[in-house]
Amino acid sequence: MSPATPAPEHGGAALELLVHGVGGASPQSMLDDPRTVRVTGDETAAVHRRADDLDAEDHPDRYAARPVPEAYVWSNLTSGDGARALWLLLLPFMVVNLAHWMRPPAVGRPGLVRLYGVLVRLLALTLTVLLTAAVCEVALDLTAWQCAGTAGCADGRAWLGFLAADRGGWWSGPGRRLALAAVLPTALVTLLWYLSRRTWCAYEAQRPPTDDHPVTPVPPADPGPALGRPGFWYGRRLVARLRAAHTAAGLLTVAGALAAAPARQDTGALAATGLALRAALVACAALVLWSVCGRGRSERRLDQRVDSAVFTRLSALAAGLLALTAVHTAWDRPGWTSTGTLPGNAVFGVLTLAQGGLVVALGAVALLLQRPRRDPRTALAGLGGPATAVLACALGGVMSGGVAQWVADRLDGSADPARLTGPPVLLSWQASVIPVLLLLLLAPAALLGVRTALATRRLRGAVEADYADERPDPVRTGQIAASRARASLTDSAPVLVGVVAGTALLLGAASVAGAWASGEVPGRAFADAHPAVAGLATTTQALGSWMIGFGFLLFVTWGRRAYRDASARRTIGILWDVGTFWPRAAHPFAPPCYAERAVPDLTWRMRSWTGHTGGRLVISGHSQGSVLAAAAVWQLPSATRARVALLTYGSPLERLYGRWFPAYFGPDALRGLHRAVHCWTNLHRATDPIGGPVRVPAEDGRPGVDAPALRDPVAYGRTRVHPLPEPVLGHSDYQADPAFAERRAALLDRLPPALPRQRAGEPTDQGSSGRSSG
Repeated sequence: MSPATPAPEHGGAALELLVHGVGGASPQSMLDDPRTVRVTGDETAAVHRRADDLDAEDHPDRYAARPVPEAYVWSNLTSGDGARALWLLLLPFMVVNLAHWMRPPAVGRPGLVRLYGVLVRLLALTLTVLLTAAVCEVALDLTAWQCAGTAGCADGRAWLGFLAADRGGWWSGPGRRLALAAVLPTALVTLLWYLSRRTWCAYEAQRPPTDDHPVTPVPPADPGPALGRPGFWYGRRLVARLRAAHTAAGLLTVAGALAAAPARQDTGALAATGLALRAALVACAALVLWSVCGRGRSERRLDQRVDSAVFTRLSALAAGLLALTAVHTAWDRPGWTSTGTLPGNAVFGVLTLAQGGLVVALGAVALLLQRPRRDPRTALAGLGGPATAVLACALGGVMSGGVAQWVADRLDGSADPARLTGPPVLLSWQASVIPVLLLLLLAPAALLGVRTALATRRLRGAVEADYADERPDPVRTGQIAASRARASLTDSAPVLVGVVAGTALLLGAASVAGAWASGEVPGRAFADAHPAVAGLATTTQALGSWMIGFGFLLFVTWGRRAYRDASARRTIGILWDVGTFWPRAAHPFAPPCYAERAVPDLTWRMRSWTGHTGGRLVISGHSQGSVLAAAAVWQLPSATRARVALLTYGSPLERLYGRWFPAYFGPDALRGLHRAVHCWTNLHRATDPIGGPVRVPAEDGRPGVDAPALRDPVAYGRTRVHPLPEPVLGHSDYQADPAFAERRAALLDRLPPALPRQRAGEPTDQGSSGRSSG
C-alpha cells in the first residue's frame, strides 16, 4: 500500500486517518514506513505517524501535493495479553449480547422496544444462572454429594479422602461437604465479577471526551441516528447495575443449591431457620429480577448518575445470604446421608423451559416490530435476534453439559458404571441430540456446496466479460469464478443460522419432554422399544456424551494454547473484533466493547485536528475499521462533518451489519449517514467474502456511495506492467489497486478548501493541538 500516493494539488492542509480492520495491523505496515512515532494514545490504542511527518502542521508547504497519513491502531483492545484467552469462556454471554442489538427498526413503538430489551436481558440472566448451576452440579452434586458419599468412588482419590463419608472425619457430613464444595462456584462468580469490574473500569467507566459545554440531551421527538446519540458509547450505569444483578444471581444459585439439600431433613429450629433463609433468597431473587427488568440503556443523554444502594449492593446482600445458608447447611444433622442426586437438580429443566419461552416471546416481539416496514435485505425477516439468542442458549447448554458429563466420566471410571448416579437426566438427553443436529446440518451444507459449484460455472462468463481485452485462460477464469462464488456464501449465512437455530430449538424441546416423561437417560428410556430404535438411542447417547466431552476438552485446550501462543490469541482476537463491537447492553460478563474506547478516540482526533488546522480530513476505514469510522462520523458535530470525507473499503456496513443489525445500520441509517457526512465513497470487490456494496443510491444531488466493483485480480494474465501472475486479493490490500488513490483524491477534491490556520495563542474549539489531541 502507498498512503503517499499524490492527491489533488490544491485545497490546503489534508489528513488521511487510516483505521485497520479485523486481526489488527502494525503502524509500520499501515504507513508503509519502518520509522513511525506514536502521536497520541497509549499502548492499548494510539494514533501513529511517520517520523518524517511528525511536524507536518508546521510545514504545510511540504504537503501541498498529498495528505498527511496517520494510522489509528486499536488491535490491543481485543487481542492483547494472554488473559484475553479467558474470554473464550464468555462466548455464550457475548452471543446473547449480540441478540440485543439485532432487533428490527421501530419508530414510535417504544413499548415494544423496551419489551424486546427486557426479554434479552432475562435470557442473559438465565445464562449466568445456567453456568453457575453447572459448576454447582460438578462441585456440589457429582463431587461432594455423590462421589464423596460413595466408598467406591472416594477410594483411591487422596484429594477426596478427608471428605469421604465412610471415614468419619469432621468434613464427612453431607452438609459440611456441600458447604466446602460451594467455594468453587462462589469463586467462579467472584472471578466473573472481578473480570467485569476490571474491564468496566477500563471501558465503560472512562468518561468520553466532551467540550467545556454540557452535552445537550436529544429531544424525544427527534432522536436522530442511534449511533450518533450522546450516550450511546457510555454504558457505565447500566453495566454496573447488571453486574451487581448477575453477581447476585450467581451467588443466589449457589445458596439455593445449599438450601435445597437439607430441606427434608430439618426439624424444629433448623426447619424454621431454613424456611426463613429460603424466603430471603426468594425475596433477593425478586430484587434481582426487578433490577434487570427495570432499566435499560440510556442513549439520549450522557448519563453519569449512579443507581441507588438497593441495586448497587445486591451482590453484597446475596453474598451475606450465601454465607448464612452455608452455615445452616453445614450444621450437624445426625443420620443424614447423601444418596442419589442432590435435591434441586430440576433447575436445569426449569431453565431450559424458561429459555424456550423467552425465545418464543422474543420472536413474537420481533415480528411485531418489523411488521409495518419489512426490508427484504434484513436477515431472517427480522428474526435474527431470536435466532442468535437460541444459539447463545445452545452454547451455554453444550458448555454446561460438557463440563458435567466430562467430570462425571472422570469420577465414575470404567470399572463400575453404576457407581455414581451421574448428572441430571436432562443433560444426557441434550447431549444425545447433538449427533442428530449435526446429521441434519449435512443437508444444508451439501446444498451450499452444490450451489457454490453451480455459481462457479455461471460466473465464468462474467469473469471473461470483465477481462474481455485479455486472452481467455480456462484455469485462470475458473480460479477467479470460484473465488467470487465462495465470497457469495456470506449472503447465505442467514439461512444457515436460521436452520441451526430452529433445529436446536425443536431438539431442545424434545430433550426436555423426553427427560421429564421418562426420567431415564435415552438408552434406558428406549430399552423396551424396537431393537433398531433402542440401538439408535444408545448410539446417540454414547456419541453425544463423547462429543460434548470432547468439545469441552477442545474448548479448554484452545483457550490454554491461546494463553501461551500469541498467534492463536490473535485468531481469537479476530472473533472478538466482530462480536464485541457492541456495548454490553444485556450481559455484563460478556467481553467488553472496544468501540466504547475506539469511537471516542476517532471522534476526538477528527475534531481536534480539523479545529486546529481548519484543514480537510478523509477517514479511511477497512473492514471492521469502516464500521468504527462510520460510528465516529455519526458522533461528530455538523461543523466538523463539513470538513470530513468517509472512504470505506472491504466494508461489512450493509452486507453484515445492515442485514443483521437493521435498527442501527439498516437502509434508513446508511442513507442518513450519506446525508450527514460531506462525502462518502465505498470500494468493494466481488471476491471479497466480508465487504460489499452499501447500496446507498444517489439523492439530492449527491452521487451514489458505491464505486464500481474493483477488478480482482488487477491483471488477468502476464503483462508488461505485471510480468508475474497477480493474486486474487479478496478482502485484503485494497490500497494496492490504483483506484484507491484516485477515489481518495476525488473525495479530497470535493471537500471545501482549508480554512486559515489558527495563529499561536488563539483559542480553538477543541482546546488541543493537532499533534497532541487524542
